[in-house]
Amino acid sequence: MHFHAMIQLPSAGRLATALLAAVILAGCSGDRFGNSPEQQPAPAARAAAPRAVPLADMTGRWQLTSPGSGACGMSFTGATGAVEGTIAPEGGCPGKFFTSRRWTFDQDALLIRSHTGEVLGRLAMPAPGRFEGQATSGEALALTR
Repeated sequence: MHFHAMIQLPSAGRLATALLAAVILAGCSGDRFGNSPEQQPAPAARAAAPRAVPLADMTGRWQLTSPGSGACGMSFTGATGAVEGTIAPEGGCPGKFFTSRRWTFDQDALLIRSHTGEVLGRLAMPAPGRFEGQATSGEALALTR
């Protein structure tokens, strides 16, 4: 038997094989989400989004104060060099900061968020071991070691 006779398939089989090959090859032309190369953002556009940078190692106990509104201790957790983590507030926190549960660095600021994800305050770091800023309600805040 000749080689070409062994690989001849019935016409329906050849059609099915051709369709299967076309489907497989079509899957190779885009990314894993089905976007074609033309629909994908250029590498520069993907890299343009600013990345959060750790401003400080937040792990440990901090003191949150608001003039005239009180103060409380807050335990911050997160991996070394992390840009986000959790907060466990102690009693007596000013304003809504008793609901603090998450912290994140957003470009040049520390955001403190509630258990629902609401931003409670935004603080900048003027000196090592100290953050200053405002609660979303407008009151001044300081966070120190």
